[in-house]
Amino acid sequence: MRIGLIGTGRIGTFHAEVLSRHPAVDSLLVADADPERAAAAATRTGASAAPVDAMFTGEGHGLPDALVICSATAAHAPLIARAARAGLPAFCEKPIALDLPGTLGALAEVEAAGSILQLGFMRRFDAGYAEARAAVREGRLGRLHTVRAVTSDPAPPPADYLPLSGGLYRDCLVHDFDILRWVTGREVREVYATGSDAGPAMFREAGDVDTAAALLTLDDGTLATATATRCNGAGYDVRMELAGELDQIAVGLDDRTPLTSAEPEGPGAPPKPWPGFLERFAPAYEAELDAFLRVARGELANPCDGREALHALRIAEACEISRRERRPVAMEEIPGG
Repeated sequence: MRIGLIGTGRIGTFHAEVLSRHPAVDSLLVADADPERAAAAATRTGASAAPVDAMFTGEGHGLPDALVICSATAAHAPLIARAARAGLPAFCEKPIALDLPGTLGALAEVEAAGSILQLGFMRRFDAGYAEARAAVREGRLGRLHTVRAVTSDPAPPPADYLPLSGGLYRDCLVHDFDILRWVTGREVREVYATGSDAGPAMFREAGDVDTAAALLTLDDGTLATATATRCNGAGYDVRMELAGELDQIAVGLDDRTPLTSAEPEGPGAPPKPWPGFLERFAPAYEAELDAFLRVARGELANPCDGREALHALRIAEACEISRRERRPVAMEEIPGG
């Protein structure tokens, strides 16, 4: 297969490295709004650099068989639309867009073209979350009553990223909202959310929060909490705890979890805590790209289409309204359901 990749920042270069060594990929084309960055990524991965437009015209290299979009978020929806009109199966890092109109517009393009769009919610491909999903679906926990999701970054992103991120709910907690639906098989009925900007001043200046919490009521009455922070100095911590009437389990609890017991005989701090998302979820990132190549070849049903991203974004939107207006928000209030 000839694969095109647009966007050669940190995650784009990581994906390019994965694709360059995949046995199904015969050639890899990389492009970026910054041609020098694309050239550097091409050299690093053994790919060929090409202009962004060439991905859709085939000029110089021929059309790719499928496209991987890792560009800046603002370019996602336009590139998805161009891929759809060109008949290219596309994988796109989340989100489709930072707002519902942009998301719905891009999805309309995909549906009108009848093309393929897979979204990059990599936690669906993590072994721990997959096992949790199986435990819930097989009834091993009994009636599920409580879910606790945690996402904690070890350090804030650059200040200039914050105004472009969409905020902590859309940029970070959206992963928890997606995986909550995927693991439990339930829909969120209502949210109540709050946030704190008491940390670095750049969050206040961007109108964002550095720490957030949401209480989500699922459609079967299960209660879920989701918390996130940009300021977790102990390390990168992503976990999910699921408690039922028969048993409870945890995802993301291992010898690298940045968590220290306060009990005298409890475990101490891990010697090598997870430093970031690429290290923690490297196998999941590889698995989702392998799945996309199989989807593009017609060998696998799409494991995470654009509508799944829409559901997660709608929950994030409800949380933003709840935080701003200090009230519970029913999902019926959010368009696009």
